[in-house]
Amino acid sequence: MNYIRNSVQLMGHLGKEVDLKTFDSGKSKASFSIATNDYYKNNKGEKITETQWHNIVAWGKLATNMQSTLKKGSQVVIRGKLTSRSYEDNTGTKKYISEIIASEFVSMDYKEQ
Repeated sequence: MNYIRNSVQLMGHLGKEVDLKTFDSGKSKASFSIATNDYYKNNKGEKITETQWHNIVAWGKLATNMQSTLKKGSQVVIRGKLTSRSYEDNTGTKKYISEIIASEFVSMDYKEQ
């Protein structure tokens, strides 16, 4: 059961194009964000949409496959693990960020043959 301790699966739409960087070592890193929506009714019975943005990171061949397959607006399912890290910005302020490190993806965009 260790595989489910830190497991995330999201379905959403890309907010921008996949940013692919290739390092001197030859390793590739893709980063992008996806939006997921939750719906509920408020006290007045009005349907409310709540959008959450999730930062996605992928490495290696998965990263290059994402960059060649996914485009802004694409619907995608991402599976991976949740990670958190911190860094200091240019002003010396400590910032915290949470990311999903992707292990696999499925494009949900239908293409007619």
